[in-house]
Amino acid sequence: MARRGLLPSHCSWAGNKIHSRTDEIPRQWYNIVPDLPARPPPPLHPKTFKPLVPEDLSPLLARELIMQEVSDERFIDIPDEVIDIYSLWRPTPLIRARRLEKLLDTPARIYYKYEGNSPAGSHKPNSAVPQAWYNAQEGIRRVVTETGAGQWGCSLAFASSLFGLDCEVWQVRASYDQKPYRKLMMETWGAKVHHSPSILTEAGRKILSQDPSSPGSLGIAISEAVEVATARSDTKYCLGSVLNHVLLHQTVIGEECLKQLEEMGETPDVIIGCTGKMEGKINPVIRAVEPTACPSLTRGIYAYDFGDTAGMTPLMKMHTLGHDFIPDPIHAGGLRYHGMAPLLSHIYELGFMEALAIPQTECFEAALSFARTQGVIPAPEPSHAIAAVIREAKLCRESGESKVILMAMCGHGHFDLTSYDKYLQGTLKDLTFDGSLEIQEKVRSSLSSIPQVPR
Repeated sequence: MARRGLLPSHCSWAGNKIHSRTDEIPRQWYNIVPDLPARPPPPLHPKTFKPLVPEDLSPLLARELIMQEVSDERFIDIPDEVIDIYSLWRPTPLIRARRLEKLLDTPARIYYKYEGNSPAGSHKPNSAVPQAWYNAQEGIRRVVTETGAGQWGCSLAFASSLFGLDCEVWQVRASYDQKPYRKLMMETWGAKVHHSPSILTEAGRKILSQDPSSPGSLGIAISEAVEVATARSDTKYCLGSVLNHVLLHQTVIGEECLKQLEEMGETPDVIIGCTGKMEGKINPVIRAVEPTACPSLTRGIYAYDFGDTAGMTPLMKMHTLGHDFIPDPIHAGGLRYHGMAPLLSHIYELGFMEALAIPQTECFEAALSFARTQGVIPAPEPSHAIAAVIREAKLCRESGESKVILMAMCGHGHFDLTSYDKYLQGTLKDLTFDGSLEIQEKVRSSLSSIPQVPR
């Protein structure tokens, strides 16, 4: 008989039998597109304004990822090799936040799906691992990417190390300076990390010539990574958000969660910070939360725009503040992007989800309440979801409703403690669209430069 200390990491004890965690991991990703009443608007070629064909993306992405991007299949098989790596941390726990409920004195039942147990500390490896695997299968030797707070960069660095890929990352300058340990994590896994904007690319040099102290943005970092990816045939681009195949990979969270909720006998009334399935028996309110300093869903326009600042990517129809918009350096670095994922924008336009924007001081206050009751220090990004959960739970306290509230807790904030320090010292300031004429003017100026696509 195997001794407990010698069991593989993906195995556990169940009575006298050894149980593999891979049995509990979904075998397929869920593609929401076939279940929508209308197809999302197609991405357009940036020069011809004609709908993209898969071949247009081949200089950038691995072939299988392109096929997933345009797939009409409702379910897509997860490769066994990917599931084996997922088993290092999946399935992730669905936890009832009883202590937070007690603090709020609410009849609501609050659950959170915690993704901070992954090697990188967030949900991002759910897509980084398959992206690295597909590139390795196609003989690609090097992948490049952008990252904001660094969670995605760390995740791709981790995944690349497993498959022998070289990894190069452009990190938004504001986060590069605020979160030095994320850079060290990436380098520990073998990645090369640059701040963005940098002098290494034409896109970066152009921004620096206009503003030598630019804090950067995800749009700028994307431009730099895309420029580098298209310069070499052995290199492909990977990204941690926005495109359909990235959202597809993250549905492993929802697929697990559906099973866990069923086992608990619970049905969510409100889902916050994540997207829901369009099939099945549940019909929750789905609520997306964003920062008031970068409110693309609640303040942006729904239009075709570039995914990057330099205008190198395809045109995507999304809620956008304009590709020239450079958000102020708030501490939720992963949310400092001028646009919202086209698929989520489309779902929002169809009326299947709500959106609200919350200032960062309220988010950090909520994060402290969560940390001091549930023990987990949240990253600044999911603190937005926590703040929205607390608002909903307080409404339940007033109405007496015992709603089931489900939220995505996408990662821990162990490398974001300088942000907590600023909040605790009282130096963290709110940056809001409504309260800042400067932000409003920046958005107006940026929106004036979005491409005029012929109807």
